[in-house]
Amino acid sequence: MTFPEKLSIPSEVLKIAKTLEEAGFETWCVGGAIRDNLLGVDNHDFDLTTSARPSEVQNVFKRTVPVGIEHGTVAVLDAANRPHEVTTFRKDIQTDGRHAVVEFGVSLMDDLARRDFTINAIAYHPIRHEWRDPFQGDQDLDKKLIRSVGDPNWRFQEDYLRILRALRFSARFEFRIHARTLEAAKANIQGLAQLSAERVRDEWFKGLKTAKKMSKLVTLWRAVGATRIWLPEIGAGSGEQGAVDELPRDPVLISAFLAKDPASLLTRLKCSTKDIERGRAIGLWRDKYPDAKDPIAIRRWLAAVGPYAEDLLALLPAPRFLLPNAVEKIRATNPPLALKDLAVKGDDLIAAGVRPGPDVGEALARMLDEVLEDPQRNTKEYLLSRV
Repeated sequence: MTFPEKLSIPSEVLKIAKTLEEAGFETWCVGGAIRDNLLGVDNHDFDLTTSARPSEVQNVFKRTVPVGIEHGTVAVLDAANRPHEVTTFRKDIQTDGRHAVVEFGVSLMDDLARRDFTINAIAYHPIRHEWRDPFQGDQDLDKKLIRSVGDPNWRFQEDYLRILRALRFSARFEFRIHARTLEAAKANIQGLAQLSAERVRDEWFKGLKTAKKMSKLVTLWRAVGATRIWLPEIGAGSGEQGAVDELPRDPVLISAFLAKDPASLLTRLKCSTKDIERGRAIGLWRDKYPDAKDPIAIRRWLAAVGPYAEDLLALLPAPRFLLPNAVEKIRATNPPLALKDLAVKGDDLIAAGVRPGPDVGEALARMLDEVLEDPQRNTKEYLLSRV
């Protein structure tokens, strides 16, 4: 690959770089935005790396946020309050596979040498328009190759999340993983157990959102053994591989679709209560669809699944058009589907002589059952006649 003479750098990023350079601090653009621009992928989120220590960056700029100051990262706010990450040149001096202790005051070359993959270890000077590519990342971009910087075993043992990042980049760009890098990923796969659920979840979800084909990411996770560590509910099957690419790009929905026990998987990944309940409903109802020709059954199904109907319709086995069309027709009539839709309330039943307490709830449930069978029955007069 021939590097372009110049990259188009956002004006606010260029302003930050010029301010640091004028203050006497060497500053370069690095990371994903460099990679993506070389690949022709839209990405204007340029990160900067500099010889300035975090305290010096804070002194140079009036408006900063210490987003990761222990690792050398300070966010500089531009005129529109957008943050731009500025990170001090650093190298790892100690790591446990999850967290690294870093040393500041090193060179750009040391900083690039600690990065995960060659395609992410390319630097561009936004003012002098110079390039630094000590690990031939340009060649790997040409070869469509994910290759670790230096010894892949060391790279992964410094931070085991890099194994999952390799899989994400491979699925996103449709790049092959270098043989030694892939071998090291498999050899170090047990290290994934040391990671926090939040980091794994974010990487898995990000991978599903960015993969060219979601099935490719799932295949890679299975192939290296990552599903065995973190997503055992997905198992080793492949029957769903083709179907997963036809689904909405919703990580919670995809995870639930793939898992034998969706709620268990989403709980392990420390998802929100709302997402876990989505998974629980999918696991309960995905094999219990109503007959598309039976409006009563459809109304009862809609009442039972409540807010999870859209998820279940998205996962509907082929043919997929019959039931959604039938549901749409029924919804267009705005039928009563829940207790709140009934023409009578608990107070009405009590006034009609129903004893306060469980009897009221039982009576309302019976009335809803009748109304689901025939929505025309949802009148105050008729329902009170059933007391």
